[in-house]
This record gives sequence, C-alpha cells and structure tokens, in this order.
Amino acid sequence: MAGQAIERFLPDEAATARLGEDLAMALRPGDVLALSGDLGAGKSTLARALIRALADDPALDVPSPTFTLVQSYDGRVPVHHFDLYRLADASELDELGFEEALTDGAALVEWPQRAADRLPAGTVLVTLEQQGEGRLARLTGDGPPFDRVGRSLAMRDFLDRAGWGGAARRHFVGDASARSYEIVRLPGEELRVLMNSPPLVLGPPVRDGKAYAEIAHTSRTVAAFIAIDRALAAGGVTVPEIFAQDLGQGFLLTEHLGSGHFLDAAGKPVAERYAAAAELLAFMHGRSWPHHPQAAPGVVHDVPPFDRDAMLIEADLLVDWYIPAVTGAPANAAQRAAYRAEWDALIDRLADAETTLMLRDFHSPNIVWRPERKGRDRLGILDFQDALVGPSAYDVASLAMDARVTVSPEIEQATYDAYISARQAAGPFDEAAFAEAYAIMAAQRNSKILGIFVRLDRRDGKPGYLKHLPRIRDYLRRALAHPSLAGLRAFYEAHGLLEERAL
Repeated sequence: MAGQAIERFLPDEAATARLGEDLAMALRPGDVLALSGDLGAGKSTLARALIRALADDPALDVPSPTFTLVQSYDGRVPVHHFDLYRLADASELDELGFEEALTDGAALVEWPQRAADRLPAGTVLVTLEQQGEGRLARLTGDGPPFDRVGRSLAMRDFLDRAGWGGAARRHFVGDASARSYEIVRLPGEELRVLMNSPPLVLGPPVRDGKAYAEIAHTSRTVAAFIAIDRALAAGGVTVPEIFAQDLGQGFLLTEHLGSGHFLDAAGKPVAERYAAAAELLAFMHGRSWPHHPQAAPGVVHDVPPFDRDAMLIEADLLVDWYIPAVTGAPANAAQRAAYRAEWDALIDRLADAETTLMLRDFHSPNIVWRPERKGRDRLGILDFQDALVGPSAYDVASLAMDARVTVSPEIEQATYDAYISARQAAGPFDEAAFAEAYAIMAAQRNSKILGIFVRLDRRDGKPGYLKHLPRIRDYLRRALAHPSLAGLRAFYEAHGLLEERAL
C-alpha cells in the first residue's frame, strides 16, 4: 500500500493492546483498518483491545470471527470485525454486507489480501511482525483516516513524556470544533483528561479578505486555553489544572473536575444551580482580568475584543442561513441592509456598556456541578478558549437562555435576579443599562444560534440540531420584548422569522 508509514516497536502484549486503544480513539464511521501478520503476530490481541475500547467494556467477549466471517459490536463507533481467511472470492464481500457496514460504522479486516482491490481508498494497513522478544507494528496509508491515526499515536507519545504512557484511553466528549477529549486512567491515580486541540484551520475568506474565524476572533491554538485557564485559576475560578502541555501539537493533560451534571437527572435545569452560576459571574464581573495572560514563558495570549465586526459576522448567520431556510430564498440586498442597520444601531447603544472577560459559551455543557464542594468551588468551568473582552451581559444571557436546554421564563428571571442582587450587594451597579445590554446580547447570540443550527443541518448534514430551533426562537422573542429592540423585533416579525414552523 502506497502512502505514509509509521512504525512502533511493541515490547509486550500490553503495548500491543495499547496500540489497539490508540487506533480505536482515531476511528470514525467509514474507516477501514486492515490487519496483516503471521499467526501469533498479535492481530487478535490488537483487535480485542480496539473493540473493547470502542465499547468501553474491558471484559467484553471478542471471539474470533474465523467461522462467522464477521462479528459486529456497538460502541461510540460501531465496529464490524471481518476475518476473510475463508473467503473464496472478493465478490463474497457483498454477501457479508461490507459496504453497508461502513455507512454507520468502521471495519476491522483480518486477511485483507483476500479482499483484492475491494478495500476503499483511505484504508489504513497495520502490519505486525515478530522482532526479537516483541513485535514491530508498521502502519501505512494516506488521507484523513491515516492522519487521525498518526495524531492518536502522537497523543500516546505525549502521554509517555508526561509519565502516563501506560494509561488506558477512553473517548470522553467532542465539541462543535475539531477539539476532542479523552479520559485517561492509571492504577492508583486520579482520572485525568487528555485534550486534543489541533491548530485551527482557517476557512475561505468571507469578508474583506478574512476568514469567518478571523473576524469572529475564534482561538487558533491551545495557547488561548492555557492562558485563560491560568488567569481564571489565579482569580479564584475553578478550572482544570494543567499537568502537561504541548503547545505545538495542541495536547494537554488536565485535571478531571468531576462528573456532576449541572442539570438534574432528567436533563432539566435546576434553579438553584443556575443562580449559583449567575453569582459566580457576578463575582467575576466585579474584578479586573488580564487582557494579555501568559500561556508559557515567552508565549502571551492577547484576548481579542468582541468588537462590531465580530458581533455582525455572527448575527449575519441568521440572514445567511436561517432566512433562506424559512423563506425558501436567499436574503436580498434590501433585507440585508435593513438587518444591518438595526444591528448597527443596537451595537452603538453598547458603546458605554460594562465590559469584562467574556467566556462566550457559559452554559450547562461547560459547567460541572460539584455538590461536595463549598461556595464558588461547587462550579467547575470547562470551556473558555474563545474568551473575548466584551459586554458582561453576554455570559449572563448565555447562561439564562441556555441553548442546550429549555430554561423557563421563571428560571431565566431567577437567574437574572441572582446576578443583579450579587452585583448590587458588591457596590454601585447600573441595572437599567445592564438590562438593555442583556437584551441586545441575548438577541445577538440567539440570532447567531438560529443560523448555526440551520447551517449544521444544511451544510454539515446534522439535522438533529433543528429540534432546538423552537427553544431558540422563544429565547429570541423574550429578548426582543425590550423596548430598545423594537425596530429589530419589527424586522423579525415582518419576515416571519419568529413563527413556529418545521424546516
């Protein structure tokens, strides 16, 4: 197989099993791993470890598929284990449902040479051979699957340098970006989190020769996370401790803050927890934060401003994606001009608004509830690498109008009131100015989210996000009730953007 190659020496069976875990962490639906090697070379050990890692079941029975030809397993990525030793002809792959298996899962293929040329482009070949007292693994391939495998092996090397080379790896969570997270375990040690944050790849220019991420000030490297993490920790906010870091590759080994959900067992908001989070924001907004925190010696992160261009490029997602979905036609020049005029006027009204370190996605998925702790330490904050300097009202709106869970008007008001009370208790506070900024920022954020969720469906093939649209429209209606947003509300109503409809 032509392409790139990576070699790993595996001194014992445990190392072979770890390679299986590393491959499992890289797999996506549609991927094919071809295992080649003589009897006793370790193919079964590697396959068993890979399947158990995907299923997150170290005791899972993984029999050889020599006689059944294929065994299928559920997991984060369903995996179909093919043994082609008894295959008489490559055409028999059709009877085994090989192509269908790749529509929702990955394939692990032993004796791949019997598939002739039926394996897809992008197949990663793993060849195992005896070498001294151990084995040599040679991985060859090309394209995204091989790149992911290479990155997963680099993550194992990073763990090794951090003294955690023997750790078990399990998928934890991914987010809407290219970042992903794993739980790593070592006997006798507290769980840790392995963060995989590759440098941001800028998309095509969308305005003034700049990519969207440039205009919206999306963080480009893991240095932003490290710098903000250190600043927040120094300021009394509970964030993950960073035990090891590789800025160049974007790897971090961090503290696991716990598994306590911010929502209740049924996934519903708990008023007391939202109030506690609002009080944490009030504490944060009552102090100053560095605008140029340090990520490492000689590496400074300049926290960008949430400026007019950033606000507008985000708000424009509504006209770019949501209006076409609702009306059946792209927004015309007159609609865009009217929309822009309304937002320019509202952003002008924010000129004197209080600004602070704005975490940007301060809502339930990024908050860990730690009931065994006291005070502010009950709340662990996870996601802040895209922090900006912007209106303090933004994070309050992000929390009280949580995009991922329906917050009732009553809990929203209680959350808002908890924040206001805490700010007023700390000293002079202009509640009227804050209320206006809150409404503007809530409208901006929820307009952006309507566009993003439609884009995820139309462009990225993720229709599951459409189910959230009724909630976001309700939040938007609440924000637009403020008198200062009467003009924007009239625009939305004139174009039917607040009406409930199936997309």
